Amino acid sequence: MQLSLGTILLQGAGAGPLGAGGPVFLMVGMFVVMYFFMIRPQAKKAKEQKTFADSLNSGEQIVTTAGIHGRINKANEDGTLQLEISRSTFMTIERSAVSMEMTVAFRKKTDGTSAAVSTSSTK
Repeated sequence: MQLSLGTILLQGAGAGPLGAGGPVFLMVGMFVVMYFFMIRPQAKKAKEQKTFADSLNSGEQIVTTAGIHGRINKANEDGTLQLEISRSTFMTIERSAVSMEMTVAFRKKTDGTSAAVSTSSTK
């Protein structure tokens, strides 16, 4: 029986340090990491935005994704909002156009300044 150099090299080359399922294990690991760091937080944020947009009512101050500030005058049945941006100036926008982050930041800012003004005026 005669062994050639090629046969010896092929017999010495094993499946690698992770075994035969190594590449599959790495692919599954990459998918799990990508799911927990990218897909899951993005889906959670989208769900929060939808809940926020569905909970908007008349009389609330909001900020749109375009940066338009206004007060909700009327919530229509077709999923739109009538927004009053100044006296007797109305525009109709989609509920999804309301920015949750900007609206929350605006409300915190106005609540903080109104509390400071009311505190200073009572003294």
